[in-house]
Amino acid sequence: MSIRGRHGAAGRLVALALCGVAMSWPASTQPADQEDPTLLDPSAPLDPMPDLGVDWPDMNTPDPVLEPVDDQAEPSGEDRSEAIEDNVAARRYGVILTGLGEASTEDFLKAFHARSALEADDDEPANTAQIDRRARADADLLTSLLQAQGYYDAEVETEIDRNGDRIAVELRATPGPRFRFETVEFPGLAEAGGDAGTLREAFAVKPGDPVIASQVIAAGIALKVALGEQGFATAEIGEQDIVVDHVNATAKLVLPVQPGPVAHFGEIRVSGQPPFSARHVWRIARFKQGDLFEQSDVDDLRRALVATGLVASVEAKVVPRDAGRVADIEVKLEPAPMRTVAGELGYGTGEGVRAEASWQHRNFFNPEGAVTVRAVAGTQEQLGAVSFRRNNFKRRDQVLNAQILASHVDRDAFEAKTFSLSGGIERQSNFIWQKKWTWSLGGELIASEERDTIEATGEERERTFFIGAVPASLAYDGSDDLLNPTRGFRLGGRISPELSLQGGTFGYTRAQVDASAYFPFSERAVAAGRVRLGTIIGADRDSIAPSRRFYAGGGGSVRGYGYQQLGPRDIDNDPIGGRSLAEFSLEGRFRLKALGGNLGVVPFLDGGSLTTSSLPSFKDWQFGAGIGLRYYSSFGPIRIDVGTPLNRQNGDSRIAVTVSLGQAF
Repeated sequence: MSIRGRHGAAGRLVALALCGVAMSWPASTQPADQEDPTLLDPSAPLDPMPDLGVDWPDMNTPDPVLEPVDDQAEPSGEDRSEAIEDNVAARRYGVILTGLGEASTEDFLKAFHARSALEADDDEPANTAQIDRRARADADLLTSLLQAQGYYDAEVETEIDRNGDRIAVELRATPGPRFRFETVEFPGLAEAGGDAGTLREAFAVKPGDPVIASQVIAAGIALKVALGEQGFATAEIGEQDIVVDHVNATAKLVLPVQPGPVAHFGEIRVSGQPPFSARHVWRIARFKQGDLFEQSDVDDLRRALVATGLVASVEAKVVPRDAGRVADIEVKLEPAPMRTVAGELGYGTGEGVRAEASWQHRNFFNPEGAVTVRAVAGTQEQLGAVSFRRNNFKRRDQVLNAQILASHVDRDAFEAKTFSLSGGIERQSNFIWQKKWTWSLGGELIASEERDTIEATGEERERTFFIGAVPASLAYDGSDDLLNPTRGFRLGGRISPELSLQGGTFGYTRAQVDASAYFPFSERAVAAGRVRLGTIIGADRDSIAPSRRFYAGGGGSVRGYGYQQLGPRDIDNDPIGGRSLAEFSLEGRFRLKALGGNLGVVPFLDGGSLTTSSLPSFKDWQFGAGIGLRYYSSFGPIRIDVGTPLNRQNGDSRIAVTVSLGQAF
């Protein structure tokens, strides 16, 4: 059995029929001299209604069984019974697309598969009438998609063939010629003067290009953006007019443009219930009064105000004045809740159980002066801290911070009871504007009572350290994403000159360099590598406070080893830390198609060397390997890494697990 149908631009005919019914009142039967002929007798019967030729339907009659459309002669007798039986029977079917030719691109097929009526229910059996209806719907869909790609004379034929219990549905396309633009005109664009050529280039569709709807829409958006970036704050783009010539397979595009005058930024006016002043809004803005208007600067200001966490909604409206030559910005702000209470509970190998709670007021000192009170209770760590943080201090994305902290840490390597005062200023990167260069400069005063062991004898000792430090950092980020980089590289360094007052006064310097690189092999595969080098010069290991030494091992270091478990140990097999550090990590990040591409696997190999000398050693390396799972959420990848040490030492666990937000590096 075969069912055929034809769909396409040339095969569609639409008819509109108008029906009229004439109605009149009957003439009076009384003589004209006895009764006014203009008067009607309400008791007189009406003339019968004209016959429309259609019987009124009987609502008690059941609906007939629908049969599939067939170009061949109507079956009769046994053939007709078989056709009706086949129409009712449920069968599975397959879908075949043929004849698409050059139109058969990956994006085109993806668009068809996403909206196909046949494929939406292909797992469920259907009778031939249902299949025929779906095939006709898909033929219309395929025709529309072809026309959207410039094949305006496209036709699609459907054919349904039965082979046993299976049905094959073929959609046979005849795309025809691909229509191309003969001319692309922009009436009014010349008023932009010297910028007209640049604006014309922003509209990517040129004469000779195929008539693809999505490209025309994208080009119109790009032209609108370009107008806003060139200072035309009041620019207007009219309705595009496309005239299609079916004889020559061409089209003409006319897009009116009214650029208006070039504008410069005027004032910023703040309304609503702003949590800070207009002066602070100016500090966040990336433009100054008198600068050439750029719409992207207005959009950036809107996003940056939301990122403060102090506003629930932002409206940034451009208000032209002086005949459009000045663009004031009207900013309406509505405040968000200022206070946050947060909690966290977790466990880490070598770190034990850890519970943290915090309270924060994000505008305790206006503007953007946040105060945070934080407490940690755990099996190996207890902490209490009060911190102050002022975002956008003096300039955009510059942060002033200060902290008072008291803590007790009990690790295998050492035990420390510490009180510290610290503060600093830093230039940060963020999701709105990922900066190439970031830096920090600060100061720190530390009083710490620490317990460790004498390496040779294993005897415990307690010492009190008074330390002053001036830490600084500088970093370059050439990657394409903060949390999930797929290409580029990063390079950063930290240096901290420190002065210790324990057992006399002496100084030393801690320095560390980190580098990472990312190489995409495909859309779903990335190779990533990391190197870390660190050194402490100016003092021997034993003189340096245990909490200020280098340690290695753990989720942010050499995976497979427990936290701080890699490197030299004392006679009790506890880590003692070191003065020099060398590490590397290699991993392949493979994104799977499961769950819409939100899952990934990451095999990795890490290595590290920690020594008590001042220079990193490239001997006696310890290696860890394993595999990780990634879930790519809307706010960044969530990682779970499971690793094992390849040259395990006495006391090392066979398995170490890390759970965190973001990639390992």
